[in-house]
Amino acid sequence: MPHPPIALAPEAPGYPANLLATADRLRPPTLTCWGRPAWSNAATLALFCSAKAPASILLAVHDLAQEWRNAGPVLMSGFQSPVEDEALTVLLRGPQPVIVWLARGMVTRVRPQLQSALDAGRLTLVAPFAATLPRATTETALMRNRLLAAAADAVLFAHAQPGSKTELLARAVVGWGKPVYTLDHAANGNLLALGAQISTPG
Repeated sequence: MPHPPIALAPEAPGYPANLLATADRLRPPTLTCWGRPAWSNAATLALFCSAKAPASILLAVHDLAQEWRNAGPVLMSGFQSPVEDEALTVLLRGPQPVIVWLARGMVTRVRPQLQSALDAGRLTLVAPFAATLPRATTETALMRNRLLAAAADAVLFAHAQPGSKTELLARAVVGWGKPVYTLDHAANGNLLALGAQISTPG
């Protein structure tokens, strides 16, 4: 069972300033947070990757996560695709805070690894939806991704399949003027064409 949640309204102290700054494109929702939000104390990086990605992308993100778990930006993601989930597995082995954004409005139980990180104060769960929404849907996952991208200081698209929803999100985030990064990989030419930078934020 997660810790008692905290409701963070847009006008409340500690609400993600980046999300408020994106108000002309997204309506800032009340956030339900389990654990202590870490976005006020360090740079935040949102991680996205298409469900289908080359194995070498997964290995590259694994190596990056090994660096980030001890020092670097606070990682935020839905951590749902295989590459994102691999990053979470690695990050949970270190002391760095991690923020998991949910595509639903309530949670009654989490994986033991997540519960341990919650208990240690290293993990925050964020739900940008009302408690009356008990299950994730394709639509809520898409909105969750836009909100967490807006809340982050920078965004890393490890890979986006051409024509995918992840690529559409990357196009939108580039249009916001937010720093967007991708990996130096032959499969990421479409992201470079959109304006992503080959760089490793850290």
